[in-house]
Amino acid sequence: MRKLHMLALLLMLISFPAWSADAAAVTSTTLLTSSNSWDNTPLPAYPAGQPKITIARVQIAPGANIPAHLHHNTIAAGVLLQGQLKVVTDSGATIELVAGDAVIETIDTWHSGQNTGRVPTELIVFYAGIEGQAVSESKP
Repeated sequence: MRKLHMLALLLMLISFPAWSADAAAVTSTTLLTSSNSWDNTPLPAYPAGQPKITIARVQIAPGANIPAHLHHNTIAAGVLLQGQLKVVTDSGATIELVAGDAVIETIDTWHSGQNTGRVPTELIVFYAGIEGQAVSESKP
């Protein structure tokens, strides 16, 4: 009898519309997948320690600059939601991003950025580091 009740409950849950997923209403698009940063440098192994994920919304006014900084042993990837962004390393490597672009930032490489557009730049950045470690370091 108990098995019959469980079967009836299972059939009811499967047939109930709120429990069934509408496959046409959910899509997933991979924006970027790589083991290298945008300058083609291989990403480092994750450091030992308690993992810590940080997600930041970064907004940059038109014409504004992001000072030189680096990400030491912290992997950072982002998606530009709006505007334009030019990133330059100390060695002169350059990438220019526009809304919709995804990027994996350089690791242990000094770089700076500039909003080269006429509207605010907005991006979401995901940092994968460890507890107690800053996501970036500013140039002295």
